Parts: sequence; C-alpha cells; structure tokens
Amino acid sequence: MKKILLLLGLCAGFSQSVGAGDLSGLSNLTQAEFRQVSEDLGAAFSYKPITPTVALGITGFDIGVEVTATDVSKSSAALTKAGSNGTSADTLLVPKLYFAKGLPLGFDVAAFYANIPAINATLVGGELRYALIDGGVATPAVGIRGAFSNLSGSSQLAFNTRSLDVSISKGFGILTPYAGVGQVWVNSTPNVAGLSNESFTQGKVFAGANLGLGLFSVALEADKTGGTTSWGLKMGLRW
Repeated sequence: MKKILLLLGLCAGFSQSVGAGDLSGLSNLTQAEFRQVSEDLGAAFSYKPITPTVALGITGFDIGVEVTATDVSKSSAALTKAGSNGTSADTLLVPKLYFAKGLPLGFDVAAFYANIPAINATLVGGELRYALIDGGVATPAVGIRGAFSNLSGSSQLAFNTRSLDVSISKGFGILTPYAGVGQVWVNSTPNVAGLSNESFTQGKVFAGANLGLGLFSVALEADKTGGTTSWGLKMGLRW
C-alpha cells in the first residue's frame, strides 16, 4: 500500500522539480559494483507494458501518465557513490508519458518518454505487439511483444535494453487481469577509465490488472526482472 500511495503522489506531482544527481562518479565504482548498478538499472529502465494483452484495434488508443518504482536496495550504496540522488535510499522512481495506438491485423505500437530526476537523464522506449489470439467472451487474449529502451543525457553512461515477452489477459467486466514472461537484454557501457562494458540477459515475469471506467483506465503492475522487483501504475484514457 505504501508503494501504491507513493506512485499516486508522484503522478500528481509529475511536473514538479526534485533534487537530481548525474551519475558523474562512475569512476568511484569497482567492476562488481558497476555490475550491481547495471542489473538494477536494467530492471528499472527496461520496458514495462502496464497494459492488458488484448489488441486495441484499428481505432484504439491508450494515452496516459505512468510511474514505476524499482527496489534498488541491492545497489543503493553503489548508486550513491556514482552520484545518484534518488527519491529514497532504496527506490528508483521513473515517471513516464505513454502513448499506444492500435493497428490493423492485431498489431499495436506504443512509446514512452521519461525524465529521471534521480540521475538527471531521460529515457525513451517503444514496443510492437502482436495478438496471437485476440480473445473473446470465453477465450483469453495471447500476445507477443518486442520492446526497447534507451537512456540519454548521462555523460558517463550509455545504457539500453531490448526485451521479448509473451503475455495473456482475460477481461471480467471492467477488470482485466494479465500476466507474462520474457527475457531482457541489457547493454551498459561506462564512459570512464577502469570499468568495462556489462552486457547480460535477465529473465522477466510480470502480472497486473487494468480497471476500465468508461474512457478512463487505471492499471497496476508488478514486475520482477532478474532479482529486482518493480511496481508500476498507469492512469489515463483507453479506448
């Protein structure tokens, strides 16, 4: 409940300024610490759907504000050494603007833009999703998604992720639960002497639910990528 209240509070204050760091101290890290940071950032920055699997359809849109809160307690000490100034010692918040559009033949596309005050950087990402089974009254929707994310604005860190997942959802009135599994590929490149590039994969599982109240919708999602847990909340318009 505390995490949900924290997410709601951040959504309400999306445009407010907060203190920021810039990850300008990566040279202070050992290679093992940089790997810990990269693993947690991979979980925090990789694509989070926060949406049911069912296709939007050619006239469909999904527009909203979302935020994810990732438990970075494993690397919080290293992040502090690296120059991060998070909103709490163990939680990294990523507020986003999200847009999705339905296409013909069961395809959807989506993109997000995020400003990350904790490291004074921006994150963009996108997805292409295909409905293997569109779903109906008696059958669930099943879909496959390819996605990416890319960090910019950090002078000492080049960071990007790619992911692939399969998910399922089934509507019950105004509530649509969903769940999925996938894989995330992380590429973390330090632009400082003494540290080497970290490229690795992480398994991913996630589950959530979307509450549709007419055009307005609220979605809540739990995600575990590698050994790191994130919670996500999205509010907006969906039709």
